Amino acid sequence: MTTLIRAVRPWGQPLSDVLVKDGKIAGVEPHDPARTPSDSSGTLGETVTVVEGRGRLLLPSFSDVHVHLDSTRIGLPFREHTGGPGVWTMMMNDRENWRNAEVPLQERVNNTLGRMIARGTTRVRSYAQIDVDCRLERFEAVVAAKEQFKDQADVEIIAFPQAGLLLEEGTVPLMVAALKAGANVMGGIDPCSLDRDPARHLDIVFGLAEKYQVPIDIHLHEPGELGVFSTDLVLERTRALGMQGKVTMSHAYQLGSVSEETTRRLIEEFAELDVSMASVAPAVSGQLPLPLLAEAGVRVGLGEDGQRDYWSPYGNTDMLDRTWQLAFTHGFRRDELIEHCLAIATVGGASVLDPAATRLKGTAHRPGLEAGDPAELLLVDGETVASAVMDRGADRTVIHRGRVVADQLQLVP
Repeated sequence: MTTLIRAVRPWGQPLSDVLVKDGKIAGVEPHDPARTPSDSSGTLGETVTVVEGRGRLLLPSFSDVHVHLDSTRIGLPFREHTGGPGVWTMMMNDRENWRNAEVPLQERVNNTLGRMIARGTTRVRSYAQIDVDCRLERFEAVVAAKEQFKDQADVEIIAFPQAGLLLEEGTVPLMVAALKAGANVMGGIDPCSLDRDPARHLDIVFGLAEKYQVPIDIHLHEPGELGVFSTDLVLERTRALGMQGKVTMSHAYQLGSVSEETTRRLIEEFAELDVSMASVAPAVSGQLPLPLLAEAGVRVGLGEDGQRDYWSPYGNTDMLDRTWQLAFTHGFRRDELIEHCLAIATVGGASVLDPAATRLKGTAHRPGLEAGDPAELLLVDGETVASAVMDRGADRTVIHRGRVVADQLQLVP
C-alpha cells in the first residue's frame, strides 16, 4: 500500500509531500505542485492513493494511554453527577448505575472508540474493570471493541482491579482469568489507601505481571507522602525484578508536592528504571514538572480518563481537547511548551505503549514524521501547531498504518 500526502506542513514546517509505503513514512520532500503519484511511487503500475493536505498541519496521530472505555456514556443523554468523594464511593456509584444505561454496554464502548478514532486517536490503552460485580463482562466488551476496530486503531487492554485486589473475595482469580484471556497489561490501584496492604497488593500485581509476561499500570490517587511511599514500593519491586521499561504510574498527580529533593529523586529514579507516566491533565497542584521529566528522558503520555461516565461529566473523545487541557492546567503560554503537550499526547504516548518507540528528548523535540516512522498520522487545520491546540479545528484526516481511516470526524469504511 502506497499513499502520497500532498501539500502538508509536518509539525508546522514548510509545505511538503509525504510518501507512505507499507505502513511507514518512506520520504518527506518539499512540496512540488507538479508531482504526480507516478513520480513518487517509483514502481511501474503501482496503485497510489493520494491524500490532499490542502496546507493543513501534519502531526503524529494521538495515543490515548489512559482511557476507561468500559465506563463510557458518550453519546447518551447527559445525566446528573451522583458520585460522592473517594475512590470506593465513586466506584460504588458506578457499580449501581452502569448496567442501567439507555443502550447496551457493547454499543457504548464501540461508539466511544469509534469517535476517538474519528478525532485522531489510533493508539489506545484502555482499562477494563474486573471485580466480583461485573466479573469479565466489561473486559469482554473492550475486547470485542478492539476486534471491531482492529483495522483502524491499535488497542491494549489493562486488567484493572477498580475495587482493589483484596477487599472482595474472588477478585484475584478473575484477574488471572482476564490475563489468560489476553489482557495486555496488569493493573493495580492505590496500594495503601484502598487495599490497605501495599506489600501484598503489589506482590500480587508484580507476581501476575511476571507470570504472564505483561507490563504494569499502577493507578495512583494517593496524596503527598502516602503517594511517594507507594511509589517507592513500586520502584523497589521494579528494580528487584528487573522490570525496567515495563511499569507505568498513572495519575500520580501529587508526587511533586512533598519537597524539591523528593521531586528530583523520583524523576531520577523514574529515568533510571525507565518507569513511564500517564497523565489525564488534572487541575491540581503538586504534579511532577513536565519540563523536568522531559529533560530527564522520562516517558510521559496523555489520556482522557473516563468519558462522561458515572465518575465524571468530563471527557468527549477528543485528545486535541485534552492536549489543550494539559497545557492550560500547567500554565503554559510559550508555543514550545504548548507544542510539547501535543508531542506528549502523540509520540510521548506511543513510547509509553512501546518502550522501543522513538522517545521525546526534551521540550523542543518533535519526532514522528521522518522516513522510517510509523504512518500513524493526523492532518488538521491550523496556522501553527500551538494555534491548532488552541482552536481544535474539525478539518481532520486520520491515517492508521498508512491508510485513511477517518475524515471530517467520520470513520471511513
